[in-house]
Amino acid sequence: MTDTTSTARPTTTPRRNRLPGKALLGLFLAGFISILTECLPAGLLPDMSRTLDTSVSLTGQTVTLYALATALGAIPLARATATWHRKNVLQLALGIVAVTNALTALSGDYALTLVIRFVAGLGTGLIWPLLGGYAARLAPQGRQGRAIAIALAGTPIGLALGIPLGTWLSGLGGWQVAFHASAALTVLTMAWIRPTLPNLPGGPVDGRFTVSRVLVIPGLRTILFALATYMIAHNILYTYITDFLRHAGMTGQTGWVLFAFGVTSVLSVLVVGTHIDRHLRRLVVGSTVLFAICVLVLALFSGVPLLVYIAVAAWGFAFGSSPSLFIGGAIDATGAAADVAQSITITVFSASIALGGFIGGLLLANLDATSITWASLALVIAAGAAVIGGRKHAFPKGA
Repeated sequence: MTDTTSTARPTTTPRRNRLPGKALLGLFLAGFISILTECLPAGLLPDMSRTLDTSVSLTGQTVTLYALATALGAIPLARATATWHRKNVLQLALGIVAVTNALTALSGDYALTLVIRFVAGLGTGLIWPLLGGYAARLAPQGRQGRAIAIALAGTPIGLALGIPLGTWLSGLGGWQVAFHASAALTVLTMAWIRPTLPNLPGGPVDGRFTVSRVLVIPGLRTILFALATYMIAHNILYTYITDFLRHAGMTGQTGWVLFAFGVTSVLSVLVVGTHIDRHLRRLVVGSTVLFAICVLVLALFSGVPLLVYIAVAAWGFAFGSSPSLFIGGAIDATGAAADVAQSITITVFSASIALGGFIGGLLLANLDATSITWASLALVIAAGAAVIGGRKHAFPKGA
């Protein structure tokens, strides 16, 4: 993986080839908080729906609307703040997330909660396009891929832990406690970032790299299609995992199933991070194929708890570093246009989360829990075909 920024990289570490661990931890936490805030309601839907006096499926749209706001805001907000110093943008965005999480906990009105969640999603729309490029600029030559993987690891870990954390915290004093805790964690992250993260300068928007021009760069559209189908498949199943487990007769084991997913997601980050700079194609193909196998097992053997545990654990391992793999592929494919490509990629990523939640809700409302596994399987097969077929530009051999 190559460095795609022209801005000089600051010498912030005593050893030339050492990754700036404290700074990357700050970026990791920012990504973790963003996705934690997004998926937090998924583990709180029954309690939230009672407070907001609406149905579980409508309450689930608080996740969808958040992701939609991020998708809509990523590109215009990234361009509007392109000349600002990077840490200033990140701190502003985290401040928005902290305030909106606190306000969500205080709201008892469904419409108001949707508005607050939309604003929170706009805050995340400022964060995600920053992370990959920021990490690459901080890393020494030849280690950008690992730096990006660390910075973006907060996203899959947040997805893995968001629902169980929310469920556990709500048990301490209601769903509002989970949102207050998320707001507090955001403030602590802002305090950590202030002294540890170099405030790199922004830069003028390069008129050569408009969205329409970047989209025709060979390989990028294949990457975006694979990313969209992969993430929609994941979010159809993951957002409504409690419904699937209820169908499987495993309602009382939800916490342990999600714990298995979370543990293997973290393991995936550790394994992939050490190999992403040299084996990007193999890793993304392996992730997609393994995910497809897991969904097939869940579709066919939902009545066998042991196989459900194994499939969910393997799914966590497949999914854990997938954001890093797809964003890394987009950065490699687009070269000097990587900043714009990242904004496009985040837009697709967020829109896919929104679509996954929306489609999953429709399937559950009109069919049954088994429908979400078969829909996810069809989508991840499409993702696998795109990844395997993208051997020339999207995920080239030797990458």
